[in-house]
Order: sequence, then structure tokens, then C-alpha cells
Amino acid sequence: MSLFAAATVLTGCGSTVENVKITMATGSEEGVYYALGRGLADIWSGRLGITKPQVVATAGSKDNVTRLINDQAQVGFSQADALDGVPGSDRLRALARMHDDYLQVIVRADLPITKFTQLSGLRVSIGGRESGVEIIARALLKSAAVTPQAVNLNLNDSAQAMREGRLDAFFWSGGLPTKAITDLTKGLGVRMLDLSDVLPKFRQEKPVYGAATLPASTYNLQSDPVGPVITLVVRNFLLVNEKMSDDVAEALVRQLFEGQPELVKAHSAARTIEQRSAIETSPVPLHDGAMRYYREAKV
Repeated sequence: MSLFAAATVLTGCGSTVENVKITMATGSEEGVYYALGRGLADIWSGRLGITKPQVVATAGSKDNVTRLINDQAQVGFSQADALDGVPGSDRLRALARMHDDYLQVIVRADLPITKFTQLSGLRVSIGGRESGVEIIARALLKSAAVTPQAVNLNLNDSAQAMREGRLDAFFWSGGLPTKAITDLTKGLGVRMLDLSDVLPKFRQEKPVYGAATLPASTYNLQSDPVGPVITLVVRNFLLVNEKMSDDVAEALVRQLFEGQPELVKAHSAARTIEQRSAIETSPVPLHDGAMRYYREAKV
């Protein structure tokens, strides 16, 4: 579809391009959601001629889901696990499965901590309140019977607290690489914990999660010995409220993929977004407009 045709889609049903207003719920300003959100805002405004979407920094997935349900946002990012048990989440629809998030449990390299179970008693941030990080952290800590001195800090505050010696470890779930962690490794020795000893039990309890191997080269990790790290993976969705029209939803998805080279410039995690896997959004149904695009693309 040409840009003119895409714009025509948006002007149907009695609305105009100028009347399409989008607020996008993302996450921490140093996180991947925020970077991708800004990239999509540029793509959608430039390619569709709509008012540039407002990209809002939030606490993360659960906060985003709540904003979508309450009509405080029209588009938002969320981990697959963040919708479980949230009242009103049945009114949400998916535009696409996006990149996968990787759980990153970061500890100071000057501490003799090499296993997840050694976090008990330590000062550990489990992510901001209402974030997808907190959901994963609490579930994994409970599964492994690990009891740290838990505090709720977002990514930026966690990194700063570690620099200042006020924090021993923190949880983060995001795409790779995450800038705040890359920056942290430049001035402070850190280690990412391998989770292979606790993941089998946890994944049996929570099959929504997967597992993956991260190369040490992802960050300047000071593992001992230096080597790959086994960690947890969770799918990410781009969500909207069911109120969004089919034509608008179709146009947004179309430009997500046609503008993907531009989105990669916003963050490298966009390289992993594929049409074939984008439809894998269970338990969230695809929006009818998104489905119309995928059918036309013969996915």
C-alpha cells in the first residue's frame, strides 16, 4: 500500500488523519519499549501524516495494560505475562508480537554471588511497581524460595543505586542490549547471574516463559569464568484497546513493517520482529484490523 493509500484508509469512516490521536504507553526512558515507541511515533507520523503520537514513559507492562483499559493510552507495550488476572484485559487486542525480553539479574562483580539462590538477604531491586519486571522477579523469587531485602526501583534508579553502593543486585527484563546496563558496565564491574539451576522448576510452573542463552559479549560482563548465561525469555506484544477501528489498526501494523528499517535505527531489538511470528499473540487475540493486514501479507 502506498503512503497515499495508507492515509486514505485513515480518513475513512468519517474521520480524518488530523483527528487520529495516539498516546503510546512505553516504559523507562532508558528501556527498549521507550526507544521503540519513539521510533514508531516517527514512522507513523511521517508515513501516515497523523499527529505525532505522544510517547509516555511509564512504570512498565502492568501500568501500560491499565492505561489501555482505562483509555489513558491507545497503544502500549506489554510482556505476555502482565495481563494475567487484570480486570478488563479481555478488552485488549494485539497488533503484533514484537521482540522478546530477556531477564537480566545484575549483581556487583565485587560480591561473591554466582547463583540466584545466593540473593537471599541482599539488597535487591525487583523493578518499579506495576512493571513487568516486578511480575517476573516476584514469581521467580517465590519459586526458588529466595528472600532478598527487596525494594522497588526502576531501571535508572537501580543502576544509580548500584553505582552509589546502596544496592547489591537488580532485576531487569528488556531487549538486548539495554543502554542503562551497557552504561553501568563502563564504570562498574557487574555480573549477570546464570539461571539454569532455577529455570526448569519455574518454567514448569509458568509455561508462558521460555529460556535463552546470552553471550558474554552482550555486555562487558565480569563472569567467572567468562561465558554465556542461561536466562528467562518473555514475549512482548504491541497492544491496543478494542475500540480502535479496523482501518487504523491495519494502517499502524502495515507501517510497523514497512517502516521496520527505520525502527531498527531506533533500537536494534526491532531486527527480531517478523511477520510470521508477529501473529503469535496468545492469549491476546489479534485486532481484526491487524488480522486483515496479515491475511493480505499472506502470513
